[in-house]
Amino acid sequence: MSTMSTYVIAITPFGADGSIDDLAVRAHLRRMSDAGVGAYVGGGGSGEGFTLSDAEMQHLLEVAVDELGGGVRAMGIEPRTAQQMIDFVRVAARVGVEACQVYSLDPGHGHRPTTKEVEVYLDTVLDACDVPAVISTHQSVGYRIAPDLLARVVERHEQVIGVNCSHADLTYLAALVDALGSGIEICVGGPLQALSAIGVGAHGYLSSEANLTPRLAASLVQAAEADDLPLLLERYGTLARMHGVLYGAGGIRMTKAILARLGLPGGGIPRLPQLAPTAEATDAVMARLAEWGVPEIEGW
Repeated sequence: MSTMSTYVIAITPFGADGSIDDLAVRAHLRRMSDAGVGAYVGGGGSGEGFTLSDAEMQHLLEVAVDELGGGVRAMGIEPRTAQQMIDFVRVAARVGVEACQVYSLDPGHGHRPTTKEVEVYLDTVLDACDVPAVISTHQSVGYRIAPDLLARVVERHEQVIGVNCSHADLTYLAALVDALGSGIEICVGGPLQALSAIGVGAHGYLSSEANLTPRLAASLVQAAEADDLPLLLERYGTLARMHGVLYGAGGIRMTKAILARLGLPGGGIPRLPQLAPTAEATDAVMARLAEWGVPEIEGW
C-alpha cells in the first residue's frame, strides 16, 4: 500500500474585534504540526482568505512561518488575473513559506478560459515564481486543467512540486497521475477521496476537518504506512461521516464553534458575512462526534 501525506487547510482565528489573533494562530498551527499534519495557510475556504486584506494575508503568513518555520504552505484565493497571483506568490516567497499554491484562473462572470489562455496564465505566473509551487485544479472555478497541459507546464517549470486536484471525477485524477508521474506530489481536495488517492497512485489529501481532528486525519496516513487495512477503513469511515456532518452544519463555522466549546486554539466566531451556528446545532454535532469515538481519538 502506498504512503500518503495530509495537509490541513488551516482556519484563521480572529479576536473579538475581528482582527487576526496571532497567539491563537500560533497555538492552532502548533496543534496541527504536533499531530503530524502539514498546513496550508490563508485559503479562501477554511482560511476565510476572501475576507483578508493584502496586509492581513502577509501578516498571517509571517506569523505562521515564524511559528512553524519551513512547514507552512501558502494557499491564498482564486485570482482574476495573472498579476494578482504573481503578487501573492511574491509575498509568499518573501516571508519564506515552504511552497505556494497557484490557483486556477477564476473567470467570474466571464467566459471560461480556453486551454491556451490557461497555459499562458500558468506560464506567466510560474515565470515570476521564486518559491516551490503547487498548481491547483479546482472545481470551484468551473473547469479542469487538462492533464497533458499540466504535464507541459511541469516540464517547463522545475519549481512545480505538486498539484492539488479538487474534482469528484476519479478518472481525471487517474489521468493526472499517469500524465505527471511519481515525481510530482498529487493531493486530492478532501478526505472523501483519500482511499481513491491511494488506489490510483496519488500522494495525499487536503482536509478542513483536520482543524478539529488532526489526530484522526493523520491516522489515515499512519494506517496506510503500517499496512493496517482495518484501522485505515475504520478511520476513513469516521472521517467521511464527520465531513458530511460538519459541512451540513456550516463547515468552518461549526469547526470554530466546537473548538471554542472545547477550549482549543482557534475557537470562536467566523468573520462576516459568515455567522456562528446556534448552541443547539453545536450540541447536535458534538453528540455525533461522541457517537463515533472522536473525543477518544483526539484526547479531548
